[in-house]
Amino acid sequence: MTTPTNNQAFAAIDIGSNTFRLLIARPSISTSKAPWEIMAYTHRIVRLGEGLHQTHMLCQAAMQRALTALSEFSAILEQHHISPKYTLAVATAAMREAKNGALFCQQVATETHIHIQIIQGTEEAHLSLLGACAVLPEGESHDMLLFDIGGASTEFVRASQHTTIDTISCKLGVVRLVEAHLHSNPPSASDYQAMKQTTHTHLDAVEKYWQMHQNHFPKYLVGTAGTVTTLAAIDLNMSEYDADIVNNHHITYPRFCQLRDKLLSMSLEQRQAMPAIEKGRADLMIAGLAIMESIIERWNYDVFSTVDAGLLEGAWLSIAKAN
Repeated sequence: MTTPTNNQAFAAIDIGSNTFRLLIARPSISTSKAPWEIMAYTHRIVRLGEGLHQTHMLCQAAMQRALTALSEFSAILEQHHISPKYTLAVATAAMREAKNGALFCQQVATETHIHIQIIQGTEEAHLSLLGACAVLPEGESHDMLLFDIGGASTEFVRASQHTTIDTISCKLGVVRLVEAHLHSNPPSASDYQAMKQTTHTHLDAVEKYWQMHQNHFPKYLVGTAGTVTTLAAIDLNMSEYDADIVNNHHITYPRFCQLRDKLLSMSLEQRQAMPAIEKGRADLMIAGLAIMESIIERWNYDVFSTVDAGLLEGAWLSIAKAN
């Protein structure tokens, strides 16, 4: 691999099961900051995985939302003169599980000129780790369990000194949980417990894998992706989101419980009115809480860190290092 020139800009697109994100950046010449200098960033809540667990297909409404978002991304890429050679677009669980996922990728390429790579769960976890480690302090990345909560899947990465020990991808996501178990407004105790029970079923499999291979529970717990960073923004009482402040924010278990109780007591409309929760995420926060709480309880962590950088930034680093 060659080192990119300082003037060359690269783009990464994260096509998630809930959120689509675009990053355009140049390699940073500073050694004290993140390795990218952001030129443009945007995201759209698309909910591509809507109904997927029932039909195993991307529905027409979701595909139309996706095409609208990606057409907007394509226009931004053109504005910044980023060619396909310097763009990496990766799609995760919804696209790889849908029977019509590959066909839809072809339609996207025809209509937007964005060429999507559907990546497997292990590659998704690898890129998430790559992005997270770029902003984490050395101490935490030395012995870390990273969890990346998506719309249709959650990845678990055990890592030591920026190196992956192993990765596991589960069909556990906030869109799946909400569609299957969130039936009350405000959420009922039974709804929330059903989400946790489903989560623990997946954590059983994760733990069994670890016990069969290397039965080691990392010292530090780190979370990334939208529901995690939104919880950090709520804890920080943000009216305007600031990724630099969210990065390496710590939430203790007692504080998590306070935030959980507050959000569970609120109606959907009340959560939607919170400045820190963007449109389209208010219902998903409940599922995110259930997943986070199950992880914390299961493996007895008393605090976890939040990072804004993950799959998107890992994809950017991958394309930048390849050119």
